[in-house]
Amino acid sequence: MDNQAEKTKKLFIKTYGCQMNVYDSERMAETLGAQGYVTTDNAEEADMVLLNTCHIREKAAEKVYSDLGRLKPLKEANPQLKIGVAGCVAQAEGAEIMRRMPLVDLVVGPQSYHNLPAMEARVQSGRRAVDTDFEVDKFTQLKARPRAQRGPTAFLTVQEGCDKFCAFCVVPYTRGSEVSRPADKIIAEAQGLVEAGVREITLLGQNVNAWHGQGAEGLGDLVRRLARIDGLARIRYTTSHPNDMADDLIAAHAEEEKLMPYLHLPVQSGSDRILKAMNRKHTAEQYLRLIERIRAARPDIVLSSDFIVGFPGETDQDFEDTLQLCAEVGFGASFSFKYSARPGTPAAEKPELPPALLDARLQRLQAQIIAQQNASLASMVGRTIPVLFEKKGRMPGQLIGKSGYLHAVHADAPESDIAEIRMVEIMATSTNSLAGRLAT
Repeated sequence: MDNQAEKTKKLFIKTYGCQMNVYDSERMAETLGAQGYVTTDNAEEADMVLLNTCHIREKAAEKVYSDLGRLKPLKEANPQLKIGVAGCVAQAEGAEIMRRMPLVDLVVGPQSYHNLPAMEARVQSGRRAVDTDFEVDKFTQLKARPRAQRGPTAFLTVQEGCDKFCAFCVVPYTRGSEVSRPADKIIAEAQGLVEAGVREITLLGQNVNAWHGQGAEGLGDLVRRLARIDGLARIRYTTSHPNDMADDLIAAHAEEEKLMPYLHLPVQSGSDRILKAMNRKHTAEQYLRLIERIRAARPDIVLSSDFIVGFPGETDQDFEDTLQLCAEVGFGASFSFKYSARPGTPAAEKPELPPALLDARLQRLQAQIIAQQNASLASMVGRTIPVLFEKKGRMPGQLIGKSGYLHAVHADAPESDIAEIRMVEIMATSTNSLAGRLAT
């Protein structure tokens, strides 16, 4: 038997939550690839299962425990199967996971997955492994990314952690303080991605516009440097904080053609009283004036936001203020959630509002958001816009891509157009997407 075949093991990763976890899962797969692992989409055939978890949404830990329970029969059928929990739930509850779930072999936090090879060796020897250390910058430890062929879009983490300490958020406790990667390392990784076939890169960070790494003067300057890479057609970034929207970054939206006209800029509430209770350190008026400056720089930009409904103490008037801000901005898309307490955060100590009230408010806000989203989609009909095709659609001869405004676009096109940017005439809208035809 071939020695390499003997060493090949299969790795299944389930990724929860944000784009940064998608990036982390890719890097974990690459790290374990050096130990002989290849990825699989089937947990039942895996030699190792990793759950890369998120702690942001409601009942995040319970969902992880539920998934671990579903893995128990696989472990019973194959005692050699190794099961690991990674990500933010692992960081927050690593010891509890190990106590409650004997089937778990390893727990690794989001700043420690560069140590996975040593942890894997430990669990293969029959011992359990836990690493939730914040002390080492993992990016200085990770090896260069392999140059395997990639799809046309990719995520690239440039900043991690948060120093804002919003009252509702666990990120400072699970991801640590703000850390920015050096510009030369980011540019080198981006260059490698482009050489592997990537046309569009999304820069990631918990507060990505707080990036302050060596070698560039803020995120706007970093975007300009990345824009010089031949073959890189599009640049995006997410998620931003209003307080870190520097003048140079706003100017980059006007001056850099490769920087796409879409910006996710969470506001969370339209009430100054609630914003103060959330420790957001900005007012609704400051947010609105910021939006004016951004639109002055790039009038066609599509904006999206996050909203938390029913934060402790939110009155009817506070909620009406949120509806008013949402109406005044006219977001092209937004994400809204009922408040749910995250253990260990300041807001978790405050009395919560009745669930029925949260449900009613969320329905009203989401109805307004959907109307704005539909209006944004409808405004595209009749326009001819560039679309980066990413993959085949469900219908024969159909491709799916994205506009510069992050709208999903369906059009009949040859398969050879995947990873190409084509001009598409938008003909119609459907739920969350646009339909068009190649422009002649």
